[in-house]
Amino acid sequence: MDTLRVIVDVRNQPVLVHCKRGKHRTGCLVGCLRKLQNWCLAAVVEEYKHFAGAKWRETDLKFLESFDVSCYCFEYFKYLL
Repeated sequence: MDTLRVIVDVRNQPVLVHCKRGKHRTGCLVGCLRKLQNWCLAAVVEEYKHFAGAKWRETDLKFLESFDVSCYCFEYFKYLL
């Protein structure tokens, strides 16, 4: 996810993240960021559902659940230095 790398790089901040309605693609990206920030999955899902409203998608929840933060942790902490 190149977009996630751009977001966590402090040289690019502040960053505005949006899509057509700000629900599904944005929600998944922010959910991945939250997992990278060590949020528990329940909190990630709660935030996603809050902003997606009645149109939340089961496939998005499965994606968030399966997103492996271990692939990004080193790069995330590199940008914090």
